[in-house]
Amino acid sequence: MIETQEKQERAILLGVELQDTENFNMSMEELVSLAKTAGAEVVASYSQKRDKYDSKSFIGSGKLAELKDLVEADEIDTVIVNNRLTPRQNSNLEAELGVKVIDRMQLILDIFAMRARSHEGKLQVHLAQLKYLLPRLVGQGIMLSRQAGGIGSRGPGESQLELNRRAIRNQITDIERQLKVVEKIAKPFVKNVWTQTLLRLV
Repeated sequence: MIETQEKQERAILLGVELQDTENFNMSMEELVSLAKTAGAEVVASYSQKRDKYDSKSFIGSGKLAELKDLVEADEIDTVIVNNRLTPRQNSNLEAELGVKVIDRMQLILDIFAMRARSHEGKLQVHLAQLKYLLPRLVGQGIMLSRQAGGIGSRGPGESQLELNRRAIRNQITDIERQLKVVEKIAKPFVKNVWTQTLLRLV
């Protein structure tokens, strides 16, 4: 029997260095490590120096055109942004580039989802993902990057995240209810690492 390995997502990393940005190169190197941990094949890193982020597309129009050419030439599946994108920037980048775009926060939550083991840990990660994704849904709640699956859309236990607004709100309510039950039976002196870490991130 021949086993086939799941195809790695080919990714380009994108970062913007502002004048007051500290340790930018180190941050980009860390992003490479995070992307590989999530299972991506990092094809290239692309950066731009700016006075401020473009409110519409994060990077300037000229650099965006260059990035689009790279995405097409290198058959890129995913663009991973080193900064936290606004819903508008995320949507505009995906529309222009035609591929999935995720930011650093989504990448980190995706890694947490892969590594969550306990029932409570999985609930906490899933809750954090849903709360982060909800304001990023466009139209009727379908976002291009989530349709593609893979990195950025994995839920604990390898399930795909549900992307309907009403369904997400219902899931959030249900998970919060489940967590209250878990917290009641948990030992008071046990500190939950997932809770502390995710509260700092989201």
